[in-house]
Amino acid sequence: MNSRKDTTNLRRRLLTWYAGNGRVFPWRTVPTDPYVVLVSEVMLQQTQAARIAERLPLFLAEFPSIRHLAAASNGTMIRAWKGLGYNSRALRLRDAAAMITEHYDGIVPASVQTLRTLPGIGPYASAAIACFAYGVRAVVLDVNVRRVYSRWMQRCERTTDVAALRDIEAFAADVIPTRNADTWHHAVMDLGATICTARAPLCRTCPLQRHCPSANAMAQATRERKAEPTFRGEPIRLWRGRIVKHLSDHDSRTLRQLFRDVTGTTATASDLAWLHTVVHKLRTDGLVSLDGDVVSLPG
Repeated sequence: MNSRKDTTNLRRRLLTWYAGNGRVFPWRTVPTDPYVVLVSEVMLQQTQAARIAERLPLFLAEFPSIRHLAAASNGTMIRAWKGLGYNSRALRLRDAAAMITEHYDGIVPASVQTLRTLPGIGPYASAAIACFAYGVRAVVLDVNVRRVYSRWMQRCERTTDVAALRDIEAFAADVIPTRNADTWHHAVMDLGATICTARAPLCRTCPLQRHCPSANAMAQATRERKAEPTFRGEPIRLWRGRIVKHLSDHDSRTLRQLFRDVTGTTATASDLAWLHTVVHKLRTDGLVSLDGDVVSLPG
């Protein structure tokens, strides 16, 4: 974009498109509920929005206020979080609710800086909560927004090209409108999720193709996945999730029983050593209790 006029036209086109094509989610309410925004933003970390749309109403029925959430035990949180993955997020959310209850009279802070001090609330989540709960004109950069901005800023030759974070932040500071920053970010996110996608962007149907130097110019590419620790050919994070899920459905288990239940095979000595290491890490994270060789969810 070479002028203020270009920026104005881009904003107008995107917001017009969003008015007719925006996705509907239970956390996008008018008026907004900061507590719902807090919960949904933590849930949305590494979990698909469609899945959260199904589970959020059930979670809020169990924890209708931030004070209810703050009082929940580890075991209660893990059971309520079942199926959402990365169970430690549930405990950090509860800890954030407890801190808000104790220090901010149960009111979710509006300041990005204050939100950043809460357990489990990083740079993205703090900006997103402030923006979506209170309309703060913060730079909210999830993976979709970074991709869309990168393609608007410069001609990307491949679909995997992403600009430097410093450049994206500077671009965002200029393009985000002064008013309705929350609506703007929802619009950019939805464009990235439905049209300006990672692998096969639908440039010919994009309402902003005339403003985008990358439109119809990118070669399709895939990003290499980083290697991660595995057991029997599967990531250990998946085994962790299966262990916690199994314990949320059943009573306590010995290590041997737990291994058989989760893997369908009998444990060898090396298998038990591996499981012992995983369970100890889960215990450190507050996700399980271990009494001798008996494993269960925390009380």
